[in-house]
Amino acid sequence: MIEYLLLAPVLTGILCFFTKTRKQVEIVSITGSIITLLLGLALVVDVYRHDIIVTWQNALFADAFSAFIVLIVSIVGFVASLYSTGYMGHEFEHNIIDMKRLKMYYVLFHSFMFTMLLVGVTNNLGLWIAIEMTTLVSALLMILYSRKSSVEAAWKYMIICTVGITFALFGTILTYYASVKILGETGEALNWTSLLAVADQFDPTIMKLAFIFILIGYGTKAGLAPMHTWLPDAHSEAPTPVSALLSGVLLNCAMYGIIRFYTIATKSFGTEFGSNLLIVFGLLSIGIAVPFILLQEDYKRLLAYSSVEHMGIVALGIGFGGVFGIFGAILHMFNHAMTKSFMFFGAGNVLLKHETKEIDKVTGVVKSMPVTGTMLIIGGLAITGSPPFSIFISEFTILAAGFSQGHIVASVLFLLFIIIIFAGFFYHISRMTFGTPAAGVKSGDVSRWMLGAMAILIIFVLVLGLYIPPFFNEMLMKVVNVVR
Repeated sequence: MIEYLLLAPVLTGILCFFTKTRKQVEIVSITGSIITLLLGLALVVDVYRHDIIVTWQNALFADAFSAFIVLIVSIVGFVASLYSTGYMGHEFEHNIIDMKRLKMYYVLFHSFMFTMLLVGVTNNLGLWIAIEMTTLVSALLMILYSRKSSVEAAWKYMIICTVGITFALFGTILTYYASVKILGETGEALNWTSLLAVADQFDPTIMKLAFIFILIGYGTKAGLAPMHTWLPDAHSEAPTPVSALLSGVLLNCAMYGIIRFYTIATKSFGTEFGSNLLIVFGLLSIGIAVPFILLQEDYKRLLAYSSVEHMGIVALGIGFGGVFGIFGAILHMFNHAMTKSFMFFGAGNVLLKHETKEIDKVTGVVKSMPVTGTMLIIGGLAITGSPPFSIFISEFTILAAGFSQGHIVASVLFLLFIIIIFAGFFYHISRMTFGTPAAGVKSGDVSRWMLGAMAILIIFVLVLGLYIPPFFNEMLMKVVNVVR
């Protein structure tokens, strides 16, 4: 099942390359995304039944945490492919891109999907190779339009994230060095499944140093402050469906790497050292996002800084620890993926209609685009943690964990930051949605494909704020047991 899951986006990308028309490439892309989604769901069910699946000579595996990441990638990837049909179709119709670039977009889109799925199912410390692959492919997607600003953003992204991945490599090598002393110089010394069994025998000093390198390295890719500087430029310049994948999925893949190493490292040196580091980086990320959100003038960059905030919240939840802290953090990864992708899709609709990313130049979206405007209001409330939406549940769980675990100062700061962010973020959204539309803006919503994609995501945003299905709740608890 794992091999088929990885093969699906690869074959889809190859077939996209050989298509001749826009209709053909769209049909191939959507069909491939549906197959990937179905295979991802099948893997989730298999892991739910069997706990751990290991294949391909132990190189690939899936446990509850792996399946959880695969689920996020599969769902957002499928919805983004639907959205791409409308969004990139609009770009093609208006001669912004030609057939060659349209085909290249879909080839790279599914290659990006492959690399993110590989992150989730890799059973060894070579995880950093998969994460570096995501950097290379996503950078090519950023420069699709060949604008000076997008090329500059892609170079900044490549340089900063490559430096980060180098730090992660040092942490990986140190972890391997610690494991070799116990397991010997064998391939088993690289595998998660082997490392977890003997992690309590690793040298604590080496593992502390390794975790620092890992946190800085993968934290760069996850957008944790102060290593977040690439993120606003990259997310702002990428095509909107790619922005959704970058913010909703790729950041979670990098956070997955941090948490994987955290589970190994804490068995060696205990939870206090790693937890304190995560709390510091988490609070720093949320705090740094505050002024940039309050003073933001570009709505795609606004969403990018919101992602910095939310990755900080995930780090904070893991740092607080306990069942509630970890449960809240894992649930927040899923909720943020759905809600932020939803918001980027809404931003993409506005961009196509108003042809500007400046907040001051966008008004009256509810009147000019009734469906998109309404969804933006709902999304703005949801992404800032307002009840009764999904992010409120995960944020409240993390906040409760902070107080119950005795992290009073950190919890109070967290609460203060998110209140300020709510006020600033929703102020910007209200300016865009209410009022009179700018002169020359025609009334009417965009492609049904794009609205359909948003409609799928809003189900998760609304339902998970009111009810967590038993199957999903049990899956989350299985992930919590893996991380603890």
